[in-house]
Amino acid sequence: MDIFSVFTLLGGLAFFLYGMNVLSRGLEKMVGGKLEHVLRSMTSNRWKGLALGAVITIAIQSSSAMTVMLVGLVNSGIMELSQTVSVIMGSSMGTTLTAWILSATGIQSDSFWLQMLKPESFSPLVALAGVIMIMTGKDGKKKDAGHVLVGFSILMTGMTFMSQSVSPLAETPAFHDLLIMFQNPLMGVLVGTVFTGIIQSSAASVGILQSLALTGSISMSMAFPLITGANIGTCVTGLISAIGANKNAKRVVAVSIYFKVIGTVICLSVFYGLNAVFHFDMVDAPIGALGIAVVHTLFNIVNTFVLLPFSRQLEKLAKLTIRDKNTEVALLDERLMLSPGFAIAECRALAVKMAHAARDSMLDAIRITQEYDAKAAAAVTAREEEIDVYEDTLGTFLVKLSSKDLSHADSNAAAELLHAIGDFERIGDHAVNIMRVAEEIDGKQLRFSDKAQEELEVITHAIVDILNLTVDAFEKNDTRLAQKVEPLEQVVDGLKTDLRNRHVRRLQEGRCTIELGFVLTDLLTNYERVSDHCSNIAVTVIQIKDSVLDAHEYLNHVKNEGGKEFTQAFEGYREKYRLPG
Repeated sequence: MDIFSVFTLLGGLAFFLYGMNVLSRGLEKMVGGKLEHVLRSMTSNRWKGLALGAVITIAIQSSSAMTVMLVGLVNSGIMELSQTVSVIMGSSMGTTLTAWILSATGIQSDSFWLQMLKPESFSPLVALAGVIMIMTGKDGKKKDAGHVLVGFSILMTGMTFMSQSVSPLAETPAFHDLLIMFQNPLMGVLVGTVFTGIIQSSAASVGILQSLALTGSISMSMAFPLITGANIGTCVTGLISAIGANKNAKRVVAVSIYFKVIGTVICLSVFYGLNAVFHFDMVDAPIGALGIAVVHTLFNIVNTFVLLPFSRQLEKLAKLTIRDKNTEVALLDERLMLSPGFAIAECRALAVKMAHAARDSMLDAIRITQEYDAKAAAAVTAREEEIDVYEDTLGTFLVKLSSKDLSHADSNAAAELLHAIGDFERIGDHAVNIMRVAEEIDGKQLRFSDKAQEELEVITHAIVDILNLTVDAFEKNDTRLAQKVEPLEQVVDGLKTDLRNRHVRRLQEGRCTIELGFVLTDLLTNYERVSDHCSNIAVTVIQIKDSVLDAHEYLNHVKNEGGKEFTQAFEGYREKYRLPG
């Protein structure tokens, strides 16, 4: 083996790692956001968590990325430590798929169909299909699928390069001398751990081992410790990601390390203990690429099902290791950006919490205009501060996330959220304004006439309805609900004008005071602006579905041209919220 073979090996490794990156990013864009809701809802059951961990890891092709995402989710308070244990175990099984795909490189046959099963035979065709999809695809999904195919082809090309570069090693005496070192299981585990920790990919480590196996120089006794070491080495990525995280998030990495280290100790002890008694012939026999895939899978399956009943003990062990009980929870952890689909879904979940907080604040403020309550007023102020934190956190996070390589759908979702959170924040501000009006009414012992109070109740009911309609439309991302907001906003505008005109008449007739007029004007102004923000949010929900965000054009079209549905909705609302004669 000369220096050029070393160059080929390093280049093959580079292709392998880059192909894995492209493949995993493409897969994540296609399925990441959809899996987020399932991840949070299914982790209450250990068997569901186990299956989900395997499925997600297969989808994103990286158990390390899975661990980093779990660290971010726990650090954000979205998941509990106990929910992550079975997911970590499931991800260790999901990561074995790559080894099975790579094992096809060892197929030897003159049959055309068997030859076509070799990745080096079909990967050029896969690459061609992927490039065509990227160049001709008009939507994001088709291009993402193309990137998946190209990533897979690059990965397999890297594997081919590595296999070709190490083939001369079979005849090299120095290589045989080096392999003697791996007869010691502890040395094999150490080398596998360190090498995988450096390149941060167990799939690449196992792939290189499969390439070496094609030389016929790797035995079972050498391969098994290296494979277990590669599994431990994947924890390095999690360790790096846990820097700066809270204690619970660090415990996620501790669980992952304990799971893999304890499993390695158990499996190696049982295997070599039985071999000392029964002297298995397969231990010193050469192992092929397929055999390595089998060993890799069996180790992870056995490890998982042996330790799954002890998941609570693993959790307790992690808590004993990291004792500090004071855990600060971040609303959104930047580690989630590793998976933009997951990150967008978590941003939406947090934005929905912000929407509920804004609505609750407004409802409390409206209630105390009718019957003042100091505790409720304090709650409005406190909730407004909470809403400001939501806006600051989400705005900063979404701006950073927008610079990532997002899918078309995720990019639209980020734009929708950025527009909506500003309007929800302003609704919170208007709730504070109304709360101050309530304080003025209570402090000065003001009282509207029965007629004015009756009229105010009409527009108040309309505001409550438009708020509920808007929040429901945003939470469900429902365009049909969103389309009902604008007709109601038009009715609110009309109510504001009519109420002001009626107040002027009462003022001229001496049945109202200027001081009450100022209070009424403040209420009506804040009500109208709340309905305007509701309209903005509804338009955002509608327009994002069409991949266009031009609120002014949409509103001008609705107001000038209307339509049958809009007119019917408008007339229905106008009748429902008709002022008393």
